[in-house]
Amino acid sequence: MVVHKFYSISELTKEFGVSTRTLRFYEDEGLIHPERRGRTRLYRAADRRLLMEILRGRRIGFTVAEIREIVQVYKSPPGEVGQLKLLMKKVDEKRAELRQKRKDIEETLAELDNVEEACLTRMAEIGVGT
Repeated sequence: MVVHKFYSISELTKEFGVSTRTLRFYEDEGLIHPERRGRTRLYRAADRRLLMEILRGRRIGFTVAEIREIVQVYKSPPGEVGQLKLLMKKVDEKRAELRQKRKDIEETLAELDNVEEACLTRMAEIGVGT
């Protein structure tokens, strides 16, 4: 006899530190599909694993659309291999995006340092103390 373990919405919100609204959003977006018994949502172990991956994707900066694309590739040919290749491509893109942001931030910080130095130099030239 196979026993199916279901999770309630409150169990998942507590476990993952998300709101019920977040779970309903992912459901509305078609990412998770809990079973319904009346007004009660029952989440399977597969929904729980998928939620874990969705939240991981969000933490590393993937959009809901990107996560949906990755999930959909898994569900159709070429399946897991295609999903893994797509995920690697998305990781490379996200890494490049973050490196560019880091470069932009470093350049902005250097420019701020230059502006501050110019201000301090000018204030010294006109005899204003800091």
